[in-house]
Amino acid sequence: MPYEITKVETLHRGWSDLLLATVRTPNGEEIRREIEDHGQAVAVLPFDPERRVATLVRQFRAPLLHAAGLVEHLEIPAGILDSDDPEAEGRREVEEEVGLTLRELEPAGIAWPCPGVSTERIHLFLAAYSRADRTGRGGGLPGENEDITVVEMPLADLAAMADEGRLADLKSLAMVQTLRLRRPDLFRP
Repeated sequence: MPYEITKVETLHRGWSDLLLATVRTPNGEEIRREIEDHGQAVAVLPFDPERRVATLVRQFRAPLLHAAGLVEHLEIPAGILDSDDPEAEGRREVEEEVGLTLRELEPAGIAWPCPGVSTERIHLFLAAYSRADRTGRGGGLPGENEDITVVEMPLADLAAMADEGRLADLKSLAMVQTLRLRRPDLFRP
């Protein structure tokens, strides 16, 4: 007998829903598991291959303040998927957060960032840009209280942060390493 969810209760509804699932295991035992559900997401690592830089964001994240006292967090542009088109959503998030208008997005996979607790799946992309693609200031949408600071930094610095364990955001770490594998020429001195 396979695992089977026999009951799902909603404990909280909001930006994220908190669910309680009752699961029947293959040996017939019933267990209960909390599930955080806020849907799918998209994340993009925009990089300029000419100048060998990438554009990321620093922003406040309440869970990190609560868990570790961190006031801001360096990460690639990302957001909740509001439609069935991850590429369009990726372009929109990058334009809102860092002020770049992207043409081509290169798919890098779909990942479960925290499968023990969350239903979130992140559609991951790489996207080359040039100076001409800067069409706005970024910083997020007014009224969303994102408090975003746009950070353009050398790819070599991002690689060093990854190697030294200082790039703490998992999706950003995965995308920097993916870019290093696909385009090692961008990281050579």
